[in-house]
Amino acid sequence: MAKKKGKRPEKAYKNLEFLTSPEARTIRVLCEFNEPSKRFRQHRVRDTIVFFGSARAIPVAEAEEKLRHAREMLDRGEGDKTTLRNKVQRAEKQLYIAGAGEDATTLSHDLTRWSMSLKGTHHRFIIASGGGPGIMEAANKGAIMAGGKSIGLNISIPEEQAPNRYISDELNFEFHYFFVRKFWFIYLAKAVVIFPGGFGTMDELMEVLTLLQTAKIKKKMSIVLYGSEYWKAVLNFDAMVDYGTIAPADLDLFYLCDTPGDAFRFLKDKLSKNYLRGRR
Repeated sequence: MAKKKGKRPEKAYKNLEFLTSPEARTIRVLCEFNEPSKRFRQHRVRDTIVFFGSARAIPVAEAEEKLRHAREMLDRGEGDKTTLRNKVQRAEKQLYIAGAGEDATTLSHDLTRWSMSLKGTHHRFIIASGGGPGIMEAANKGAIMAGGKSIGLNISIPEEQAPNRYISDELNFEFHYFFVRKFWFIYLAKAVVIFPGGFGTMDELMEVLTLLQTAKIKKKMSIVLYGSEYWKAVLNFDAMVDYGTIAPADLDLFYLCDTPGDAFRFLKDKLSKNYLRGRR
């Protein structure tokens, strides 16, 4: 009588229950390191220019309509005047952020056109964003309008952040772990442009500045803070110097500007000097 064969168990690397368990967390982390690495190499992405900024930026036309409505309410006296004035001021600030979004599109477009003119076997200085709406979408839009590629490094969060439609399909990523996502932001970046934003943008700004200040980033990395009105209102770097919590030289870690043309000239000069001149 033939001996009955036992049932072959499923291999561990095919066991979805195991792979999604706490015990396999290290494996999932490694996947978020290694899968993007393979794709970047496959699509010849050598380096990036990262755009950070608010997901809550709205189109200029919508912001202008909100401001017009707020001003009309104030003119007609429809409510408490102090409340209405505050509403007008908030609408003016929202329009400022919307304008920054349009500037992000312009800057991304110009940088992409320039990067596409560079000769080489790899794609240089590809625009990358957090992959969501607002200023992130504006940055990806500019790159696609210029005929280039754009990268989206999205994150799964409770309030779902859907990828915007301007990310190149082959460079559209979804992360679970914030720290791995940050690694990929910085690892390929040769420059970072930080537009007005909230907690997430502040977190990204401070991490980049800390890594540069402590020389954990060894490569040359140019940092642009875009929108001096916003950044001077929400962060007082000069006060940090006065209190002795940062050195005066730390203010040289970033460049503050207000126009796409100024930011483009600064970044083109720095990237050319640091990564193109004297190199094949």
